[in-house]
Amino acid sequence: MEELPWARPTSCANSNNCPEVAVADNTVFVRSSLLPDAVAQLTLSEWRDLVSAIRAGEFDA
Repeated sequence: MEELPWARPTSCANSNNCPEVAVADNTVFVRSSLLPDAVAQLTLSEWRDLVSAIRAGEFDA
């Protein structure tokens, strides 16, 4: 995989367990800093749906 511009939330600082996101060529890549080789690939539409669902609390236990 090409080198991607990974970003993480500023609240993570130097933590070892953070979500990381990279956007390239209309694709959003998501991974955990704990498992950087396990990368999920989403379309922009899928990413928007995921973020909307998180904000709406759909994954809250």
